[in-house]
Amino acid sequence: MTTVYDPAGTVTGFPTYPYRLAPGGLATRRQLRAAGLRPDGHDPVAQILWRRGKRVAYLYRLDCAKPKRTATPAQREAIAKALRARRTCHACGVVRPYYIPRRTGSCLDCTPGGAR
Repeated sequence: MTTVYDPAGTVTGFPTYPYRLAPGGLATRRQLRAAGLRPDGHDPVAQILWRRGKRVAYLYRLDCAKPKRTATPAQREAIAKALRARRTCHACGVVRPYYIPRRTGSCLDCTPGGAR
């Protein structure tokens, strides 16, 4: 399967376009995110196939997309707390400027053989 152009979906069962040939009014998730939008729970209406059918990107209708939601102050605080916990050493309790390796659970100073 090289190039698939099936806008009616008769061959693939889903409207399919080759790379860079999707009609206007449709966008991928990445394109929606770049525009500050989200699919709003709608299912994809078409797909793009490329790399001989090994890669697929689903297309969503732009007119059904909604603006991205923003995190509340409480959610931002919870995220900051979780990220701070990932930087806190379990052995010495110091908050490091890097994430503590999950394999050891301790900072590089507390890890035997770690960088000093």
